[in-house]
Amino acid sequence: MNTSLSSSECTTAAGCAFQGGRVLKFGGTSVGTPASIRNVKRIVEAAAGPVIVVVSALGGVTDRLLALSQQAKAGGEDYRTGVEELRARHQEMIDTVIEMEKRKALSLRINALIDELASILHGVSLIQDLPAKTSDAIVAYGERLSSLICADLIAGAQHFDARMIIKTRRKEEKHVVDFDETNALIGSTFAAGGPVSVVGGFIAADAVSGATTNLGRGGSDYTAAIIAAAMDAEALEIWTDVDGFMTADPRVIPTAYTIDELTYSEAMELCNFGAKVVYPPTIYPVCAKNIPIFVKNTLNPSARGSVIRSNARQSERPIRGISSVNEMSMVTVSGPSMVGVIGVNRRIFDTLARGGISVFMVAQTSSETSTSMCVTPQDGPRACALLDAEFARERAEGAMNPAMLTENLATVAAVGEGMKHTPGIAGKLFSVLGKNGINTYAMAFGALEMNLSFVVDRNCLRKSLNVIHDSFFLSEYQEINLFLCGTGTVGGSLLQQIAAQREVLLREHSLKLNLVGVCGRSHSAFSREGIDPAHYREAMTRGGKGGVAEMVREILAMNIFNSVFVDCTADEEVAACYEELLSHNVNVVAANKVAASSDFEKYARLKNTARERGVKFLFETNVGAGLPIINTINDLRSSGDNILRIEAVLSGTLNFVFNTLSAEVTLSQAVRQAKEMGYSEPDPRIDLSGRDVIRKLTILAREVCRNFIPEELLAGSLEDFWRWLPELDARFEDERQRLVAEGKRWRFVATWENGRGSVGLKEVPMTHPFYDLEGSNNIILLTTERYREYPMLIQGYGAGAAVTAAGVFADIMRVANV
Repeated sequence: MNTSLSSSECTTAAGCAFQGGRVLKFGGTSVGTPASIRNVKRIVEAAAGPVIVVVSALGGVTDRLLALSQQAKAGGEDYRTGVEELRARHQEMIDTVIEMEKRKALSLRINALIDELASILHGVSLIQDLPAKTSDAIVAYGERLSSLICADLIAGAQHFDARMIIKTRRKEEKHVVDFDETNALIGSTFAAGGPVSVVGGFIAADAVSGATTNLGRGGSDYTAAIIAAAMDAEALEIWTDVDGFMTADPRVIPTAYTIDELTYSEAMELCNFGAKVVYPPTIYPVCAKNIPIFVKNTLNPSARGSVIRSNARQSERPIRGISSVNEMSMVTVSGPSMVGVIGVNRRIFDTLARGGISVFMVAQTSSETSTSMCVTPQDGPRACALLDAEFARERAEGAMNPAMLTENLATVAAVGEGMKHTPGIAGKLFSVLGKNGINTYAMAFGALEMNLSFVVDRNCLRKSLNVIHDSFFLSEYQEINLFLCGTGTVGGSLLQQIAAQREVLLREHSLKLNLVGVCGRSHSAFSREGIDPAHYREAMTRGGKGGVAEMVREILAMNIFNSVFVDCTADEEVAACYEELLSHNVNVVAANKVAASSDFEKYARLKNTARERGVKFLFETNVGAGLPIINTINDLRSSGDNILRIEAVLSGTLNFVFNTLSAEVTLSQAVRQAKEMGYSEPDPRIDLSGRDVIRKLTILAREVCRNFIPEELLAGSLEDFWRWLPELDARFEDERQRLVAEGKRWRFVATWENGRGSVGLKEVPMTHPFYDLEGSNNIILLTTERYREYPMLIQGYGAGAAVTAAGVFADIMRVANV
């Protein structure tokens, strides 16, 4: 876009003289080190056309001056050490970046200013009082010093004292810019200025007394905007230590990225709600003149940065960015007398204004019985006291309640002009917050539909920001945070599969699987940034103690968004934790059959909790390992079909045993092979007794079984079982030979029909679909109203760590909706 002004657009003679010129502002980090200040020199000297440079104090100096003020106020001479440190720092900067022939004269000017500063601080220490006027004078020295250094550093630059051109007048407790006088002074000062002018930002002078004042923290941006507007500049450039406006705070959300362009209104909303890229008052002066603002990185000048302008390209997403006020309190005024009474809100806000309390968000119920206002934590108690005094008569009559203060809160703002064109945006936002267990105390969505703000507990702030950033596609990818319990054969295989697929999922599906916790019986490891699944054992060795109780504590403490608890154990203690996790909006994916096959009341409670909290409770691998049995049944029922009969071979272990039996391989040998190959449970009696199949059938239809192994072998110890099992070999061999002669095979079949289920060993003929079932495969026949004549058949591997892990992996993908 061509942003240069035609001569007819110039509103002042100075503006016409400055046509094509730009105002460049450099923050404290940009002038904080010799390396960064040399970047400033290169940027300014490479600029075409006239340039006005506005600089902040060297990084950290303003904070140091404020601290020295308080030291001096306390009495004594402790402040003197700090003054000399400031002198040494500025002298070191001069000796490092300024040409030799200029150093002596500049050092004299710098030392003279620091001597003045020392004298003022000495006076403060003597009277042990710090009037606002004196404090303003002290903090101004940062910009007075830095601007002198920058003016001598930049070739051809001329220095101007900002106090001579930026004038303020006192209004109540604040210094506000006198624009009439300021604009006139700016015009006359820079009308015949050279190619480069350097001004200290932040500082100003009282239009009446001439005393030093300032424009507030961050005021250097404001200084630059005032000058740019007065001079009808082609552009205002804000040079800082980030690449531009980000979609969110990158310290909280590593996936945040630079916003190429945004409107003045969007930038103003983001700044007012915590985005510290630009000081909020900066935007108005240049917006009124339609002057674009470019936000650039001094440390990375080649980066594209962000541009703020009126005709910014519309975002492809409804939300342009999110920002937050990390610490705030909420004051609520309520009572039946507020309903329909004109003037109540006027009294509320007049009272707060007289007390100098700023409100940055307001929410009112439609019934008008309460109004909530967001204020700083420091202002909260005083705001309540002032409002209680204002409405003392109404409180005494019972018509109004005492002002209520809610502390430890944070405010999040989702900003974007695209929201007004997106139906249901508020519904989606609060839905994803709810699914992640984030409660909102208040919300505000103005008529312009550009800023949707809401209040949350401070400890949910990080989670809230991540949820919104992830759900509204501000991130380059969706992130799922995994907590894995159990690193045995299934858990270990799952981690191998995740390690192998992570890059493919990220590249092809924009899905990042982030392993944030892994736990075994003895060790565990947790990291919000992620654990490499290929090296999880090393992480666990370096981590803390194991156990599911430790993992649950960590999950709740981390309070991380889009979290999934993956249970790859067969442990009842682990399954007992599901309800607590689901109630805290943690998705649960279980290879463990205990919970889904437990008593119906508990099973139903888990399913209901998941549904109410908007999270997933998935256990596809509980039946048929990696086969899509449960999801198929759910899909049939959801589409209106009715399941009439289920007939299945659901034990890959027993199928392997019966397929392995031969004249050379006895029953006991086949069972041992199943154990060694990882097909059976750690205790094979769970398979042989039919309990594993009972659990699976219970999950499908919930009834019981008949045993084919004598009860006494199942009742003793595991050692007794292995010792006595060979005694069954001869009997089973005789029966096997009979079956061969009759053209039959054993299959351990689970059946459910007409509300009743059974599990037991059956002899199936060659004509039955179960006859040719090989290895450890599972098979299921579903007879439904639609599939009555030709039942639906699902067949495949039904045992083994790899296929079970693959089924768990598939459930994780369902949580991610991939």
